[in-house]
Amino acid sequence: MTSITEIAPDIYRISTYDPKIDMQFIQFLVKDEKPLLFHTGLKGMFSIVHDAVAKIIDPSQIRWISFSHFEADECGSLNEWLSIAPNAQTGCSPIAAFVSVDDFAIRPSKIMQHAEVLNTGKYNFQFHHTPQVPHGWDAGLFLETSHKTLFCSDLFHQFGDVEAITESDVIERFRQTIVNYEASPFPNYIPYTTHSDACGGLRQRILQELAVLKPRTLATMHGSTFVGDGERALQDLAVVLREVLVNQITAT
Repeated sequence: MTSITEIAPDIYRISTYDPKIDMQFIQFLVKDEKPLLFHTGLKGMFSIVHDAVAKIIDPSQIRWISFSHFEADECGSLNEWLSIAPNAQTGCSPIAAFVSVDDFAIRPSKIMQHAEVLNTGKYNFQFHHTPQVPHGWDAGLFLETSHKTLFCSDLFHQFGDVEAITESDVIERFRQTIVNYEASPFPNYIPYTTHSDACGGLRQRILQELAVLKPRTLATMHGSTFVGDGERALQDLAVVLREVLVNQITAT
């Protein structure tokens, strides 16, 4: 079953639940003069997501397609979307374009520099390079600058067929996702080593930089969208990663 929920003005959450792995796969569509689709979904999900998008806008009118990092659930159906939307272009980090996307995609990407703004009409989306956050050296995230919605990919990952939007704490849900790390369906899901936490390591620094943006909506790819104090949530996320993953590394 696929559900559609408006999580912020003109931003729609499209969610499909897969009971086999007890997880939601989510795309975000920005309805604007130059529509933006963040995450395309798996190639096999194209028709499902296409039909959901068609309930909101004409899919052929999509202008921008983006995602955090090169991975099947992030951009598996990218070429299908580029084929049906003739003016669409991918927006991604320089590393993503050079290493993967421009070889894979049927059209060249727009390379997004750190802090560069992508305009969709009424809204501006600021791109942030976030290598290894959530994972992948090519990773990057968008913040909508007016209402402060952060497209945060796999950050705050939650299992289950959960509600579309919550104002409740999502940190404990995320903790449960990683606390049984090796027993989970996705072992080594988040690349974290003792170096990640040493001397203001890269991951911790990036999470703190995202927190400073003070997002009010955290649009998660797997799980409920969180509405509330995004700054505190990102700070808490950094603490949980340090507590759980470093402790597991130390224990081994």
